[in-house]
Amino acid sequence: MALKITLKPNERIIIGEAVITNGNSQACNLIIENKVPILRQKDILKENNANTLGQKIYFTIQLMYIDDDNLVEYHKMYWELVNNIIQTVPEVLKFIDNISENILGCDYYQALKSAKQLVNYETEVLNYEQQPPECI
Repeated sequence: MALKITLKPNERIIIGEAVITNGNSQACNLIIENKVPILRQKDILKENNANTLGQKIYFTIQLMYIDDDNLVEYHKMYWELVNNIIQTVPEVLKFIDNISENILGCDYYQALKSAKQLVNYETEVLNYEQQPPECI
């Protein structure tokens, strides 16, 4: 079954290993007729924007998803990051278990979705810690 994707003007998407940008001033429709990795612009994390351990994990899984030629290297990077984050913030183990199960099953898209939950949790914790205490 084909997948229909509508791109907004100037929106980017990764299909396979290709980055595609809609340069038109109007939306365009793409029909993907085979199974390939697809990431919409809102789900793409650039390496220089991966500043936290959770974001680095997400970025590494993103690489696994779109570049299966270097999986051994990406898996090694992932497990090193996992060891670091668990030592730093043991509470994230519930997220890491789910992500790792997907990675071991080679379901990198699901691993990305789970990693996004980790990044959201990490953002909530960091935002909470940066708020000044309330005075009574």
